[in-house]
Amino acid sequence: MVEIIYAPSFVRSFKKLEPALQDDVVERIELFRDEQNHEKLKVHKLQGRLGSTYSFSVNYSTRIIFSYDKKHQACLLDVGSHDVYR
Repeated sequence: MVEIIYAPSFVRSFKKLEPALQDDVVERIELFRDEQNHEKLKVHKLQGRLGSTYSFSVNYSTRIIFSYDKKHQACLLDVGSHDVYR
């Protein structure tokens, strides 16, 4: 199981989402906690200025950016559309 830490930037972005999308995000985070689901969520390492971070899909257009603090500890940094990569 992956321990989840929520960065303040993630919490701010999460609160701006529509309630239905918030429910989807919570559901995907629960799936993310089990490392066996990482392939299903399309977890991948980012490149460029975000090269030290990773991302996974909530739905077709919404992504969560995170970093690994320790082997089984992830810090969720931001959530949003593809603009979250900027």
